Order: sequence, then structure tokens, then C-alpha cells
Amino acid sequence: MTPEPALSPRIPWASLTWFTALVLACYAPVIVPLVRQWAWDDDMGHGFFVPVVAAYIAWQRRHELLAMTPKPNWWGLLVVGWGGLQVFIATLGVELFTARTAVVITIIGLIWLLCGTEILRRLAFPLFLLFFMVPIPAVIYTQITFPLQIFASRLADFALTVLGIPVLREGNILELPSGPLSVVEACSGIRSLLSLTFLSLVYGYLFEKQTWRRVVIFLATIPVALIANGGRVTLTGVLSQISPDLAHGFFHESTGMVTFFAAAVMLFVVHQALLLPSRIAARRKAKAGSAVKPADH
Repeated sequence: MTPEPALSPRIPWASLTWFTALVLACYAPVIVPLVRQWAWDDDMGHGFFVPVVAAYIAWQRRHELLAMTPKPNWWGLLVVGWGGLQVFIATLGVELFTARTAVVITIIGLIWLLCGTEILRRLAFPLFLLFFMVPIPAVIYTQITFPLQIFASRLADFALTVLGIPVLREGNILELPSGPLSVVEACSGIRSLLSLTFLSLVYGYLFEKQTWRRVVIFLATIPVALIANGGRVTLTGVLSQISPDLAHGFFHESTGMVTFFAAAVMLFVVHQALLLPSRIAARRKAKAGSAVKPADH
């Protein structure tokens, strides 16, 4: 027997590497400040993980991709040009969001140009995830954060009242016996909402095959993030009754980390709840099959 020939890589790695280096060089004035924002902006701490996770998901499909024959598509050149024009206009208008999304658009066009439509389709999900490394526009951020602040303060108001702690809410400020507690933008929940949205998409992709369950897990991100953040404000209020210093500094930041992990656990619980009916049905089917199994003679 002669051994089967090894699968030869058909992806044009040399061209991809060359053009990727050109993109990084051309978009360096956009990419470098973006990475810096990941480092200092707490809302974008997940930005460092986005390209890593996207690359890992693409790497998982490497055998499937290597078995395909690239069919370059010149429509990709149009998308690359669109990305270049977009970053040019954004630079003139000092519009960061448009300039940063242009990087992802250019990458999409580059893969379409060099590899073709089918390979682009197989990489659609990891490429879509790259948009999560771009901060949302400031106008939208402002419109979202204030309603979230109000909701978190209302939820904390209700929870603290149930716990027997006197509280008077005025907008996003909670008047407690220990002093006022302000639900500022950092406590609005937008940070956990952005990170959890990314987490829910990746979790659903890796651990769930049914599309409808993935959608439910993704939609559950919003109530989970809101409830978790309301719990964080409530916990901060309780800690401030023990000592006002606990509502600031290290302890306050620690509650943010605990809240995020609690929200991640809640998403896991939601997934397990979705799986419960199918598991019960499978057990019943297994019992019914064993009950009708003929006895051995």
C-alpha cells in the first residue's frame, strides 16, 4: 500500500501575509490608538481577546479551509477600496468609529479578493467578531448609558428596600443612611453588556449547535447584564452601610469583576435550562426502549 499524499495547503499564505503586512502598515495610525484604548478604557478590556478568539475559531476550521481551492473574486477589491475610502473620509472628519470599522471591512475585502466567496463564507463568524474590538460611537454610548444608570438605580432601590435598608432615589442618586451613592456611567452596566454580548456569541458558537438556542443565549445577555449590574449597585449599597470606604476603590472594582463572573454563570445556567427538555426527553426515550427490550431466554 502506498501512503496517501499529505494534504497540500491551498490557501495563498504568501499573498495573505504580504497584504496583511500592507494593511497593518497603512492602518497603523488607526490600529495603534485603538489598542491603547483597550488598555485604558475599562469598557473595552475585552478588545485584546477579540482578535485572539477570532483567530482561534478560524484555526479550528483550518482542515476544512485547506481542503478548499481558493477562487479569487475581484469584488473583494471593491470592498478593499471601500475600506480605504471610508478611512480617508473618517480621518478628514475625525470620526474614530468609521475609521476603525474600515480596518475590519478591508480585511473582509482582502480575504474575498484572494480566497473567494466560499472561504469568506466559512470565515464569516470570526470576521464578524472583529467588530467587537471597535468601541461604539460616543453618541450611541451616551444615549445608552443614562437609561441603564436609571434602571440600575431603580433595581438597587427596590432590592435595598427589600433588605430593610432605608433609601431615597433621586434620578441616578441613592440617598442612604451612610451617605449618597451615585450610579455613574461606569456603573451603568454598559461595560458588562458589551463584554457579555461578545462572550455569549462565542459561547453559543463553541458549545451549542442549535441555532435557536444560540439566539436565545444571545438575547438573554441583555436581562442578565441588567440584573447583574443592579445586583452590583445593591451590593455596593450594602457595603457602604458597613463602611463608606467599601463603596470606593479596590472593593468597588472587585464587585465589578464578581458581577461579570456572576453574569457569565447566569448565561451558563440559561443554556443548561434550554438543554433540560431535550435531556428529559432523551432519558424517557431510553427508559421506554429498555422497557420494551425482550427478555433473554
